[in-house]
Amino acid sequence: MPLGLLRRRLNRAPGGAAGLTVPVPAGAGAAVIEVLDPLNEPMGAAEVTVTELRNHRVAARGATDPYGFFMAVLPPGSYSLLIVAEGLEPHRETFDIVADAGPSPRRVWLQSARQLELPVPGTWLFDPPHTAIRFVAKHVGMAHVHGRFERFQGGLQIAQDMTQSRVQVRIDASSITTGNNTRDTHLRSADFLDVDRYPYIDFVSTRFAYRGGTKWSLQGGLTMHGVSRSVSLDTTYLGMVNGGYGEELRCAALAKAELHREDYTLNWRTMLARGIAVVGPTVQLELDVQAMYRTHDTPTPPE
Repeated sequence: MPLGLLRRRLNRAPGGAAGLTVPVPAGAGAAVIEVLDPLNEPMGAAEVTVTELRNHRVAARGATDPYGFFMAVLPPGSYSLLIVAEGLEPHRETFDIVADAGPSPRRVWLQSARQLELPVPGTWLFDPPHTAIRFVAKHVGMAHVHGRFERFQGGLQIAQDMTQSRVQVRIDASSITTGNNTRDTHLRSADFLDVDRYPYIDFVSTRFAYRGGTKWSLQGGLTMHGVSRSVSLDTTYLGMVNGGYGEELRCAALAKAELHREDYTLNWRTMLARGIAVVGPTVQLELDVQAMYRTHDTPTPPE
């Protein structure tokens, strides 16, 4: 359903959103999100990401329409909602979808971005339960494949001058999962990641570059399949808070990059010739990171 039509139906429905009728398959539910700016006006083009809490898999992603609406039809379960718009405070919340319960409307007001406090200098370690390394690739000739890496470690060394800070990430290549065992076995094989010869994927940053607002560019080298290439991660800094566990500080960021498989000698044409339809040549990588800072007994990130 076009989202503009959704808004018109919303406005006409008795009782507003509560009377909205949205076609939803049996056993599913719908999240209808209306995003407003600080002046109570519709916020179009806000980036919306809906993630399953159970396994950190992205369930829906897109942008609000010109009327500020975003809708997703979802299986029952618990979800995390992230809304990001340039110059405004990122919004996070969790919500539940109940089967056959009708649309779950929610209205979100984005606030003007305050000057976010940068992480304090020192060592910060990724918190795996609250960190996800995901990717999206186009299945050859078909729809998109969503996957993630389940095992990784890493951290940040924050300098007094933020531009001199460093990030290191080591990913266990064999932990790749796309929800299809046959495809995952192929991805781990010598046809693709060749995890027996190249067990790790490593990223080491070389420079932080400030882009304004909450935006940073994180530049560095990515080593995969025995090949190193320079990459740039478009990064949105989400702020620093007291995590509440042992008085520890936490910081969070969302980083994205586009990778080209053939840069890493991953020859998808060879796989096609052998009848292995895995994924296309371009992969979108996303890191949804939380890192923890401790003032004592803090190990260093992996070399």
